[in-house]
Amino acid sequence: MNKEPLKVSCLATDCESDLHCFRLTRRDHPANPGQTCRECGVGLVPWDRVHRRNLEDVEHTFRMLKYELIRHHFWHKGIDDELVGRATRKGFTKLRETIHHRIEKYVAPLDNQWDGRQTPTEGNVVYYAQHATASCCRRCIEEWHGISRDAPLTPDVIDYLTELGAMYVRERMPDLANEPVQNSGHRRNPRVKQLMLSLE
Repeated sequence: MNKEPLKVSCLATDCESDLHCFRLTRRDHPANPGQTCRECGVGLVPWDRVHRRNLEDVEHTFRMLKYELIRHHFWHKGIDDELVGRATRKGFTKLRETIHHRIEKYVAPLDNQWDGRQTPTEGNVVYYAQHATASCCRRCIEEWHGISRDAPLTPDVIDYLTELGAMYVRERMPDLANEPVQNSGHRRNPRVKQLMLSLE
């Protein structure tokens, strides 16, 4: 199945709609935050507060993430029936484990030549969660969570990023059961469905 291509890029902006790009430039450093929108120069994000990585302040963190156009895109991107079916067959608990696994295996390693490209933009609600919460690559983690690309991700940080992704899934799919539900009906073979209709 052909997937619709991503319509926005990491550097995209729509400043008139209050959707910006806060990506760090080469001269910036997360130890000295305060970056503003690359396009219009507005400074909306209190970086010192976001970089504390406090789950008790997650509503504020999510609100700030949504000011960046690329994050906003994934917070509001539709989740089609195919992805709902996949998520339903896994269940929330397994999806949370998958988020943790992807961050630990594909994002955490240092000196990754594929950094910035290791998280697809289509095909799984886990990918949406990573992009929406800026846990998709080391560059985005540096920007939003204040951890240099040259520093290892500690288990506590990986757990924090996992929790952000899990909260995204809960917000976008509030009816998702914790355990797998196999008979969701989203993966039925069209030929089988046609046969069943012919027998009615």
